[in-house]
Amino acid sequence: MPVAASMNVVVVDDQQTMRSLVRTGLQELGFREIKECADGEAGLRALLTSKVDLVISDYNMPKLDGLGLLRAIRGHEPIRGTPFIMLTGRADRELVQRAVQFGVNNYLVKPFTVATLKEKIEAVFGPIT
Repeated sequence: MPVAASMNVVVVDDQQTMRSLVRTGLQELGFREIKECADGEAGLRALLTSKVDLVISDYNMPKLDGLGLLRAIRGHEPIRGTPFIMLTGRADRELVQRAVQFGVNNYLVKPFTVATLKEKIEAVFGPIT
């Protein structure tokens, strides 16, 4: 069985359209267990209540933004090591540096292709298909 099919992914973005695009891309890559959350607080709850192998989170969201979510995950021992890919419309150098400082595993800049999504995930996990 491909690695992708056995992984649980949480997609966190306040825009339904973007969550759908990420979900569709993940499904094309063979991912089957995909949970969607509309903000960082819901994403954090998902991580605390179920097994999650990968978080793909937008940076700019209400309530708890992507950087806050990343910091919360890295600061909580049981989920500290969860791989985290930041999804952003800004390839802002300062934002990238702050996310790296807090332990982001990779970056995905919008708009993206399925090939780029695969490349970013494989940079974290190795081959997924």
